[in-house]
Amino acid sequence: MKHFKSFPLELFFWITALVLLATANPHEHHFTLCPLANLGIDWCPGCGLGRSVTALFHGDLNASFSHHWFGIPALMLIAYRIYELTKQLTNRKKEFNLKYKED
Repeated sequence: MKHFKSFPLELFFWITALVLLATANPHEHHFTLCPLANLGIDWCPGCGLGRSVTALFHGDLNASFSHHWFGIPALMLIAYRIYELTKQLTNRKKEFNLKYKED
């Protein structure tokens, strides 16, 4: 249980988000969590970003760029963040194992 509490929630969130985006159908319009879209406002700076990343996972660069221009950089930033969180988790495990072996 101690290891579960030390697992970074942010890492779980980003991996789950990318898995859900990768398995979504890019040609369907899904329910949105965007507060501006739910209020009926047509323009939102982030709308289309999820569909853009989904299109990237399906290999459609043109559709990705047409949904939102920031899809490619966003995916790269999220992938980098996952890498950094995984590296931190690995380093903590190594430190824990070294400390445990010394005792």
